[in-house]
Amino acid sequence: MSLDSPAAAKGNSRYDLAIVGAGSAGFSAAITGAEQGAHVALIGHGTIGGTCVNVGCVPSKTMIRATETLHHANAAERFAGIRAAGHLADWGAVVAQKDDLVSALRQSKYLDLLPSYPGIDYLEGPAAFTADGLYLDDSALAADKIIVATGSQPNIPAIPGLADVPYLTSTTAFEMTVLPRSMLLIGGGYIGCELAQMLTRAGVEVVIATRSRLLPEGEPEVSDALRGYLRDEGVGVLDGLAYESVERTEAGVALNIRIGGEVQTLGAERLLLSAGRRPNTHGLGLADAGIDTLNNGGIAVDGQMRTSRSGIYAAGDVTGRDQFVYMAAYGARIAAQNALNGDARQYDNNAMPAVVFTDPQVATVGLTEAGAMALGHDVATSLLPLKFVPRALAARDTRGLIKLVADGPSKRLLGAHILAPEGADSIQTAALAIHQGMTYVELGEMIFPYLTTVEGLKLAAQTFEKDIAKLSCCAG
Repeated sequence: MSLDSPAAAKGNSRYDLAIVGAGSAGFSAAITGAEQGAHVALIGHGTIGGTCVNVGCVPSKTMIRATETLHHANAAERFAGIRAAGHLADWGAVVAQKDDLVSALRQSKYLDLLPSYPGIDYLEGPAAFTADGLYLDDSALAADKIIVATGSQPNIPAIPGLADVPYLTSTTAFEMTVLPRSMLLIGGGYIGCELAQMLTRAGVEVVIATRSRLLPEGEPEVSDALRGYLRDEGVGVLDGLAYESVERTEAGVALNIRIGGEVQTLGAERLLLSAGRRPNTHGLGLADAGIDTLNNGGIAVDGQMRTSRSGIYAAGDVTGRDQFVYMAAYGARIAAQNALNGDARQYDNNAMPAVVFTDPQVATVGLTEAGAMALGHDVATSLLPLKFVPRALAARDTRGLIKLVADGPSKRLLGAHILAPEGADSIQTAALAIHQGMTYVELGEMIFPYLTTVEGLKLAAQTFEKDIAKLSCCAG
């Protein structure tokens, strides 16, 4: 297929680079191309800015923080002589404040950027491939190279009866201005865990129903501990089950599940689906363009972000992997650089940090123990409960643990998994250690500031070969 077409190009322009999708990945690719002097077509369809700023990272994290204040107030009595109480006065006001933030960031980080890059033409409308090339609103768009960055949307699981039941998704859940009394939440991934805790802290009675354990791709020690902490706050967690069917009831909704051969019925006022995300590829005409897809619907790409069709690249959630906004932007930069400069850049996610914004937070980088074993490593691990971290003792909050994974013979650090109230701000140290190929001995010999959560990484590294209970403060 030629990316050119005998038909007239949109606006009679020929572009060096056309990008389908105007979210984080699309903007990253467009800016990268413009900075290299390319004439870029950035094609948007729907709300500019994509998932993260509009319905994902930004709204979720600000509302999670809002409900954290309630929890911290009500947990203040863990300190002797302190009494406090948090009260949710107006959920609608919380939502309105979130909307203001979303609007401000969409304006400043997306709309206001376009005039700064005269090499970018922003075009609106549905884009799709045919055997002849890329079309926008049924008009051919001529481009030397193309990047597909159309993102993802909530996955809707195949449960009998679901089509007849009104439900919320991770997108619409943040739009509720009035909270229900109770919520059934399907899915135990990172979005589901965050939503369940946030809603519980806001006063909703929440039950998570999931087919596997919580955070199934992570370490089982982290999953088990987090399940306990969520239950301590009142979240119902039912895992290892099968979904039989769902139906409307006078009170709201009923979910029929099977656990260990026994069918049970769960009832609630509302149903919230949080069963992962699926790439936005419907209607793109990928088959017509000869672009291969994966079993999860994502566009198949190689290490240079190239699709199976010469001259066409893909980046971000639409590839079905590493569905984090910073990885979308990173992959899109590589795609744009390779498209314009000859495929020299390689996508590398070996030291990719990831955070689940529950409380305590889950922060991970690198391989899990099971993942390292599957790659043939002779694995060594250390497991440090937070009760051995001075910061946690001083904060009177020892919820959590730190697990490190290493190659036993070489002592090289392969993975780090932190469950801690401030875990997110510690994981980048582990990411740098893995990126630089450090051993756990080298990590344990580094100087860390005392009474910080990140000091737990030093203690966890020392735990491979020492009994840290027998060390004095800052020893080692």
